[in-house]
Amino acid sequence: MATIKDIANAAGVSLATVSRVINDGPKVGDVTRARVKKIMLELGYRPNANARALVNKRSASLGIVIAELADPFFATLAHGVEKIARQENVQILLSSGSIQADTELKAIETLMEHRCEAMVVHSKALDDQTLIEFARQIPGFVLINRYIEAIANRCVWLDNFAGGRLMARHMLNLQHSKFAMVTSKYQIDDPIQRLAGIRYELEKSSIVLADNAIEYSSPDQEGGETAIQNLLAKGIDFSAVFSYNDAMAAGAMSMLQDHNIDVPNKVSVIGYDDVLLAKYCRPKLTTLRYPIEMMAIRAAELALSYSADSHSVISTDKTFKYTPTVVKRESVVRAI
Repeated sequence: MATIKDIANAAGVSLATVSRVINDGPKVGDVTRARVKKIMLELGYRPNANARALVNKRSASLGIVIAELADPFFATLAHGVEKIARQENVQILLSSGSIQADTELKAIETLMEHRCEAMVVHSKALDDQTLIEFARQIPGFVLINRYIEAIANRCVWLDNFAGGRLMARHMLNLQHSKFAMVTSKYQIDDPIQRLAGIRYELEKSSIVLADNAIEYSSPDQEGGETAIQNLLAKGIDFSAVFSYNDAMAAGAMSMLQDHNIDVPNKVSVIGYDDVLLAKYCRPKLTTLRYPIEMMAIRAAELALSYSADSHSVISTDKTFKYTPTVVKRESVVRAI
């Protein structure tokens, strides 16, 4: 395998010049740069990523831990991180945690074994203290979609309580007063905070969301179908459905239509996330936009920045909070 010395000899330049070309450094003319790159290609030279990282004082790789590989939400998250990785010319290492503590732990440890000092981690099952310890060990450790006060400047997160309030307020403004909810069976922050926000806003209008009007199921289309089926079987009277995410909303609408219940004229349905699916439901889904790609880009930038300068993570007076917004489409109308 060709070495940097072989390249220098073949091009008739110094080792320092070859190093500048490899690391896109200054003080190299265009003609010389082109000649060195041509010889590198001819000799099959491949720069060592770890060596380049030492020169550039940054991580050679950017790790991602997500919950599920197939979920459109997490695909969007990964795409945002990938944009920064490509821009910064670093390698991506991807692992999944499946919302299970032991799997999330293994995913993070695997990235550490690969000497990954910059990582964007979506963790819902691990306890706060474990994640705080990882933040102390890993220079570029950044949490996405979770907030822990002790490492606030390592957290890029969404205000789900505010999101729940927005959902409720949108429905109340359209004169709805009889509600049901289909939500995730996982007892993690996101569904808990969204439900809390919904209840808070409804109670301000003296409306109570009864426990038997809430169905917990898998956070996917099948779960949405099952939840609606259970609500109908219990005889719950509702004119509007809050959905944990867009997938559950799509399943809910499908089951309502299977029972000849018109959406939105008989029952309005609102989702959460604004993934691509929301635009192609029939009717098109009114939902809350979760700016996950924007958040992922920010998290990736922070991870690489922190990994390059560990002193920059000492300050804890920064926070990176995002807020969802309502996207009005066709699945919600004014109550009759």
